[in-house]
Amino acid sequence: MKIGIFGTGMVGVALGTKLASRGHKVMMGSRTVDNAKAADWVRAAGTNASAGTFTDAAAHGETVVNCTAGSASLEALRLAGEKNLEGKILIDVANPLDFSRGFPPSLTVCNTDSLGEQIQAAFPRTKVVKTLNTMNCVVMVDPSIVPGEHDAFVCGDDPEARAQVTAWLGEWFGWRPERVIDLGDITSARGTEMMLPVWLRLWGTFKTPNLNFHIALGAKPAP
Repeated sequence: MKIGIFGTGMVGVALGTKLASRGHKVMMGSRTVDNAKAADWVRAAGTNASAGTFTDAAAHGETVVNCTAGSASLEALRLAGEKNLEGKILIDVANPLDFSRGFPPSLTVCNTDSLGEQIQAAFPRTKVVKTLNTMNCVVMVDPSIVPGEHDAFVCGDDPEARAQVTAWLGEWFGWRPERVIDLGDITSARGTEMMLPVWLRLWGTFKTPNLNFHIALGAKPAP
């Protein structure tokens, strides 16, 4: 498959490297065609890797993955071009983190809106699926790093797109389907994005980013 990756940070590198190693043709997009981080990644990731602008990566990808900083995601996707994204699944792993007051960050949007919803509203003919944003990028591409049962979440307005992304998480990264929880429409991104402040505090407590959430179910209450 041809896949466009938006963003040259740790998340884009981790996902792009794994996907290229699986035989996918991956193009990493950034603002400029000569981005040094993207060029370094291409050299390290091998023959299935290439780099270009956001526009190039969007045109290249049969599906695309948003790994940009949440505060810059909408601008990056506008540079990618609405027509280049039309009809495609856009996997959004970004979080709307605001570091303007230092660490830990706050969220630029929450409660009544989310970054996932803003992306879907801006690109109504694109199938936005929010997933993998509640964990470190190393765990995203190799869930076995965290022992035991733990979960990923998907949400988006298109049920078929959610099901396809759930399947890809298994094919690409080894997520078992029973450990991918379908939360329904894109408004559920409000909840998964608001998990980040908790995740960051857990990182600080346990001194490792290699952790994840597990949802444990009890018996259903009697009617």
